[in-house]
Amino acid sequence: MAETLSAYADLERRFDRLGNIRDAETFLHWDASTMMPANSAESRGNQLSTLRALHHQMLTDPAMDDLLANAAANSLDEWQRANLREMTRTHTHATAVESDLVEALSKATTACESVWRAARPDADFAAVKDLLDEVLNLVRQSAVAKGERLGCSPYDALLDEHSPGVSGTVVDALFADLETFLPDLLAQVVARQEASPPLLELQGPFASDAQEALGKQLMSRIGFDFDKGRLDISLHPFSSGTPDDLRITTRYEEEDFTTGLMGILHETGHALYEAGLPEDWRCQPVGEARGMDVHESQSLLMEMQACRSMPFLEFAAPLMRQAFNADPGDPAWQPDNLYRLYTRVKPGFIRVDADEVTYPAHIILRHGLERSMIDDDLAVDDLPGAWAEGMRKYLGLAPPDDRQGCLQDIHWYDGAFGYFPSYTLGAMAAAQFYDAATRALPGIPEALSAGNFAPLMEWLRVNVHGKGSCYETPELIEKATGQPLDPEIFKRHLRTRYLGESRLG
Repeated sequence: MAETLSAYADLERRFDRLGNIRDAETFLHWDASTMMPANSAESRGNQLSTLRALHHQMLTDPAMDDLLANAAANSLDEWQRANLREMTRTHTHATAVESDLVEALSKATTACESVWRAARPDADFAAVKDLLDEVLNLVRQSAVAKGERLGCSPYDALLDEHSPGVSGTVVDALFADLETFLPDLLAQVVARQEASPPLLELQGPFASDAQEALGKQLMSRIGFDFDKGRLDISLHPFSSGTPDDLRITTRYEEEDFTTGLMGILHETGHALYEAGLPEDWRCQPVGEARGMDVHESQSLLMEMQACRSMPFLEFAAPLMRQAFNADPGDPAWQPDNLYRLYTRVKPGFIRVDADEVTYPAHIILRHGLERSMIDDDLAVDDLPGAWAEGMRKYLGLAPPDDRQGCLQDIHWYDGAFGYFPSYTLGAMAAAQFYDAATRALPGIPEALSAGNFAPLMEWLRVNVHGKGSCYETPELIEKATGQPLDPEIFKRHLRTRYLGESRLG
């Protein structure tokens, strides 16, 4: 018994060190995305690849097999058993891939991402396509190796990295349902909006420093602690860091402050999830977020469910007017007009700027393309054309250039294949979590209208954030909401918000 107990304790010590190495890698990556000098990419790539290789070497230490086996033979409490489950899953992914491949993939993604940052503004896919092809080939090798170890397809192995336990079959079924539901909904919503009085557009320009000040004001109100985090600018908005050192980035457009602000609130949802993870399990797998689908549920809950709601905009409208010195009597700046602006549905080229109704189409497109690339059915050279064809199919649009097409997202250039489905899985879970929270605490909308996020955050801390990875995702959702993930709740949310149907319909 003493041996098995010490085996588990040894595993915790090892994973604590692994967690610290991963955290150091996170901040090097954050720096590369925000303020690293342009010509420093090669040295940063070497630093990151060394850390990733060291992390992989420690994780695949032959002693780990015996430690995991001995620890599994012991009687552990619920959190320890869950921690061991997640340790085993992490170890299985790592041991499926040779360290040389891990290092090569790290160097390739760092180089590719660096070139993408210059290629995207210039719509120059040719400049980065060979590097992307190299990344894809290495990702495919990794996916094949992991699929063999996990007993699943290469693409399912990639999905499991980001949304544990989710298979391509599950994603295909959910997305097929949305493909049937969304076109008719979109047509009804557009018709309803066209029959409504014209929207009053907000007149810019909106200075970036004023946008930043407003964003920080609202972040603080929601619960972001600037003594443990910061807000910066990057080409692609993201949230990273650790529960005690959170990093958020956004981008500003001086002609339209709404996109930058909602980007900030979206990333704040990610950061608050990290901040609320169980403190007693820092740097342990069970103390980490439960997959990117759950992570996206928290950012989308904050942005889409809470901060695009009428109650929140009743609170935020005066702050927005003050931030940009707008006339308090200007009807364009009143909550009802702001709500219509923030819930305007209009098919567009850019995923991060998409509304709730058209957003899933962007994800369905990317899911199909990346799956075809991993399955070797779509070559990188053919990606721009396939992208344009998919945009015409799903949204009736053809991107004018690759900046607004296949260059717009960082994910593939950073090696993150299998990530995109988590956005729409997260949107479904967000609707279900928010629905459950407001049923348990009916005063949440009224609290939001006063800028009080405490009731909502308390529910999330207890039911989602504080659970870490103690439960598998389906169990987490069912324990928090009382039922398995139900796409009908998401569909009902869309009909309620955009067609005015009853929430109980």
